Amino acid sequence: MPQPSPGGDTAATQADIVGILGRIDSKKLLAILALQPTVAEVEQASMWLSADTDVFDSGETLKGNAAEIVTILTEYEDEEES
Repeated sequence: MPQPSPGGDTAATQADIVGILGRIDSKKLLAILALQPTVAEVEQASMWLSADTDVFDSGETLKGNAAEIVTILTEYEDEEES
């Protein structure tokens, strides 16, 4: 079972976000930083996006900043595909 990071409740920095989500464009990064998420919320969004079924039950919904991060990342993806 994955262990939470020791700094999970601390505010995520730009380096944290890039370290967890990988390289993302500046528009996405700024939108995520504006949420002032914690490291744990960014990690939760990352696990959700990777569809790690060991971590998330298929019926569970994502909430709060983690859900907003997923929305930002998928919303921008949809715009790029258009």
